[in-house]
Amino acid sequence: MIITPAEEADLPRLLKFRSDASVWLRRRGTDQWAKPFPATHILASIRRREVFMVRESPHSDAVATLTLDRDADQRLWTPKEIAEPAMYVHKLAVDRSRAGAGLGGVLLDWAGQQATGRGARWLRLDAWTTNLRLQAYYRDQGFTHVRTSSDPEVVSGWAAQRPAEYQRHPEEPHPEWTEGDAPRSVRYG
Repeated sequence: MIITPAEEADLPRLLKFRSDASVWLRRRGTDQWAKPFPATHILASIRRREVFMVRESPHSDAVATLTLDRDADQRLWTPKEIAEPAMYVHKLAVDRSRAGAGLGGVLLDWAGQQATGRGARWLRLDAWTTNLRLQAYYRDQGFTHVRTSSDPEVVSGWAAQRPAEYQRHPEEPHPEWTEGDAPRSVRYG
């Protein structure tokens, strides 16, 4: 498998990840991701090289995606926390055909490696406020709950972090950048 930065041509697949996940989540009793995410925001993240695709081979369909950036939600994190060196995981999604195989956990470890390599102390994320299963999953991946927003406008208000260097799956092969700070692709597994 390889991890590559997403390209603009990947936008339809990224939107499909979200819509497929929304259907699956609705069957599990949550409204997470029921509202479409603006494609313009995803495109902006792609252009900043913050969105990553996981594929079997360079030209195969993606099996997972995540966004990794320094974009702290000021409604969730305090000014002091925002000042700390941290990177944030957003929009992690694994194709249902790969669910349960541990790929999400490996990607979180990969994100931690990337964050550490960029000088971050923390790997942070937020989760849907009412999705208790997802929150438990992230706790199992080594994240510590920091707070939950009481603002009803913040639907993804469960904030958590773990040290960026923490590896929950050290025995699993992880991708590594092989060329400079912005490689075209990374092989793993």
